[in-house]
Amino acid sequence: MTEKWFNVGKIVNTHGIRGEVRVISKTDFAEERYVPGNTLYIFKEGSDQPIEVVVDSHRVHKNFDLLTFEGMPSIQDVEQFKGSLLKVTESQLSELEEGEYYFHEIIGCKMFTDEGEEIGTIREILATGANDVWVVQRKIGKDLLVPYIEDIVKEIDIEEKKIVITPMEGLLD
Repeated sequence: MTEKWFNVGKIVNTHGIRGEVRVISKTDFAEERYVPGNTLYIFKEGSDQPIEVVVDSHRVHKNFDLLTFEGMPSIQDVEQFKGSLLKVTESQLSELEEGEYYFHEIIGCKMFTDEGEEIGTIREILATGANDVWVVQRKIGKDLLVPYIEDIVKEIDIEEKKIVITPMEGLLD
């Protein structure tokens, strides 16, 4: 069976000369993913052969996650990874609490109002800190931004790829 891979970030640059890489995270669980000792897989551009690395250190700087990998103490060791994707295997995904979902489970779901009207398809999730915002591609017109809060999102059915919301006033205008 082929392994399923999930993108957790992209290495956009090196940082300093001590083997740190600058990562733009694409994961809901950066803190968990980048714990020293965790295994990540680097996919260099144009290659489907993953390079296994073990996180040595993690810190946050501005909007980036800065990582070092075991056995790669200098900029020369990591320069080759610029532009590469960081991934984990499906088996590394942790069990989520009830009511928690991975981005990849939500993206692609169809969104409906509680009156059964189809709004569109979720194409992206923006992590804003306070609450996530779901970007919904409508059949006609501009994308809709829906905050993921209890008052609005009433039902999530991952199996059926269906989400039901109660739109607050002005949301669908």
